[in-house]
Amino acid sequence: MGVDSSDSGVSVTNELVDFVKKSLKEGASIEKIRRKLLKKGWEADAVDLAINQTETGSTIKQPSFKEEKEIKKYDITSKDIPLTVRIVKAKGEYVPIYEVSLSSIGPSTQIILENIRKDLISKVNLGMVDITDPKKSSYVEDKFFDATQLLVKKYFPAADDFTIKYLTSYMVQKSLGMGDIELLMADAQLEEIAINSSEEPVWVFHREFGWLKTNIVMNSEAQTRHYAAMIGRKVDRQISSLEPLMDAHLDGGDRVNAALMPVSTKGNTITLRKFAAKPWTMTDFIRTNTLSASASALIWQGIQFELSTLIAGGTASGKTSMLNAIGNFFPPNQRILSIEDTREIQLPKFLHWIPMVTKFANTEGRGEVTMLDLLVNSLRQRPDRILVGEIRRKKEAEVLFEAIHTGHSVYATVHANSTQETITRLTSPPIEVPKSMLPALSLIIVQFRNRRTGTRRTFELSEIKENGDPNILMKYDIKKDILQNKNKSSTILKTLEMYAGFTEQEVKGQLTEKETILKWLVKQNINMVDDVGRVMAEYYTDKENLLKTVKKNKKFEG
Repeated sequence: MGVDSSDSGVSVTNELVDFVKKSLKEGASIEKIRRKLLKKGWEADAVDLAINQTETGSTIKQPSFKEEKEIKKYDITSKDIPLTVRIVKAKGEYVPIYEVSLSSIGPSTQIILENIRKDLISKVNLGMVDITDPKKSSYVEDKFFDATQLLVKKYFPAADDFTIKYLTSYMVQKSLGMGDIELLMADAQLEEIAINSSEEPVWVFHREFGWLKTNIVMNSEAQTRHYAAMIGRKVDRQISSLEPLMDAHLDGGDRVNAALMPVSTKGNTITLRKFAAKPWTMTDFIRTNTLSASASALIWQGIQFELSTLIAGGTASGKTSMLNAIGNFFPPNQRILSIEDTREIQLPKFLHWIPMVTKFANTEGRGEVTMLDLLVNSLRQRPDRILVGEIRRKKEAEVLFEAIHTGHSVYATVHANSTQETITRLTSPPIEVPKSMLPALSLIIVQFRNRRTGTRRTFELSEIKENGDPNILMKYDIKKDILQNKNKSSTILKTLEMYAGFTEQEVKGQLTEKETILKWLVKQNINMVDDVGRVMAEYYTDKENLLKTVKKNKKFEG
C-alpha cells in the first residue's frame, strides 16, 4: 500500500491525506494515526508528509493595534526567504510584540500558495526514505524542492527567477520540518523559541528585549505533538503518552525540550534553545561592560599559567559564554579536551582541540554516554586542559579534582549565585567535595544576570585560600554598574611566585601588558573567535611583534 511500482517510490496520495483528516476530526492523536498507517504498510516519509500537508502547522498573523510604537525593525533571511522583523509596544499588551512578516507575500499570493500546497499532496513522489533520517533528508528536500518549483512556475508564470526561488523555498520550509517556527530560527538575535500551547502565540527570548510574544500561532495541539515526535525521531529519542517528556540535542547544537499533555496542563510544549552562531569572546565581554579589562587581564594571567578555574552563575547568566571566552586564552601548543551535554563551546580552529559530547540512551535504554564516562576517558588522552560543561554530581567532581591534583588544568561551570554559595554547593550534597580539596581551584568567576534589565555581568572574581575559604578580589556594584576591586590577592600571587618565579612587581607589569592588549582588541573590534585566538597565539609565540602592533594601534596582520 502506498508504493508506486512505476517509480519504486512512495506517493503522498489523496487516500492517505483523507485518512489523516478523518482521523484528526475523530479526535485521534497524530502519534496514533502514524502508528496505524505504518502498520498498514505506508512508508514513514509518506505518513510524515501527509500529516504536514494536512495540518497547516502554524499561522503568521498580522495584528493591527490601535496604538503601537515601533521600537526596532530589521531584516533577516531564512534559506533564501527574505523576512522583516518589527518589535512593537502596543496598548493593552504588557510585553512587546515580535512581528515577523514575509516580504512581498500578500493575501492573494498566500491563497495561491495554499493551492500549491494542496496540489503537492497528490503530485509529490519521493523515494523510499525516511524524512527524519538526517543522512537522507537532503535527498528528500531536493526532490521536494524540484516538484514545488515546477508548481510555482505553473501558478506564477510571469515571476522572475528570484521570486520563484523565494516562493519555492518558503513552500518547502512550510511543508517540511517545523514550518513557520523555522523562520524564527534564522534570527541570530533570538536565544529561545517557546511553544506553550495552541491557545497563545509562540514566545521568543530576544537578546536585547528579553521575552516577547510573536505573531505566530500554532493551529493545533496535534501539530505541536507531531513536531516534537518528528524531532525525537531525528535524534533517536521517543516522546509519547507513555514517555511525555523529551530533552534532546540536535546535530547543529540546538537544544530541544518538549512536554506533552496532560503532564503539561495548558497544552503541548516545545522549547528550542538556539546554538549561538557567533560565540562571545572576551572582546565582547569588555565592550558590553560585562567585566572590566583589568578583570579580564587577571583571568588571562591565571589561564596562561594553568590555574584551574570554576565559573558559577544562575540560569542564562553567561556561564558557558564565559567558559568559551576564557578558552581563547589557551596557548596553541597544548592539547585541549571539552566535555559537554550540548555542543556550545567554540574554540579557535587551529587549536589542538578535541570536543566531546554526552549521548542519551536510545529508545531501548542502551548506548548512554555520561559526563562521567567522558571525563574518565579524557584523562587517558593526555590533555593539557580540560573544559567541562557543568558539574552536577559527586563522581564528576571527584574525577575533576583528581584531574587537577594529577597536573591537569580544569575549567568547569556550576550553578551558584555567589562565591560563598559556590563553595557551599561544592561541599554539600549531592556534590560533597571535601573542603580540603578546594584550594586545587585557583579562581572562581561568578556570572550574574539582572532579570529586570536583561544585562549580564561578572558578579565576583575570587581566589581560594589554602584553608578552602574564599577571598573576593573583585565585586560588582549594581548601582555604579562597575566591577570594583575589593581585596588584594594572596594565593594567586604566591602561586605565581612559587611556580613561575615572578615577583609581585613582575606580575603587575604582566597584568598591565595584558590589559593594554585587551583594550586594543576592543578598539580594533577584533571579536571573532578565530581572530582573538590568533592574537593570543601571537602573544605566546612572538609577543614583541604583537606589542609593537598594539603600541602603534595598528591592525593585526596575523
